[in-house]
Amino acid sequence: MASLDLKRRMKNLLMFLPNMLSLCGRLMTDARVPRTEKLLFAGAILYAITPLDLIPDMIPFVGQIDDVYLIALTLLRLINRTDERVVREHWRGGGDIIQLADAVAELAPKLLPQRVNRVLTSRVQAGPGKLSFNTLRSKEAASPLLIEVGQEAGAARLMKD
Repeated sequence: MASLDLKRRMKNLLMFLPNMLSLCGRLMTDARVPRTEKLLFAGAILYAITPLDLIPDMIPFVGQIDDVYLIALTLLRLINRTDERVVREHWRGGGDIIQLADAVAELAPKLLPQRVNRVLTSRVQAGPGKLSFNTLRSKEAASPLLIEVGQEAGAARLMKD
């Protein structure tokens, strides 16, 4: 029984990035997803399938962290702007996609080099409070989870770090 559970977990881990890419593709065809979010998903897909990006994908595991992180940030932005059921309807992988995206958004910055993390998040920042699953679930959280930063502020943030 434990062997079967381990196989299922390994399959979910190996299929996580392909499942995330498929999810983005399905969300791009959903009429309930705003046009801006569709464009962001298209950009995230292009970034993920391009082998040469901030961390080259030829480096096993580490090369995919920035790809998954960017997709997770894009998903969290969509969840903040629409109903989370839209994302859940399209998810075909294991586990709850909302929890997975939240976990990736919290863990990936700790694994990425600081410079890469700054580049990926230079145009967004966490809203007031902590960006977490509990914040997502709270109906009291009226403020946005991710805030788009103006060009000047993003550039100043990059220069500061």
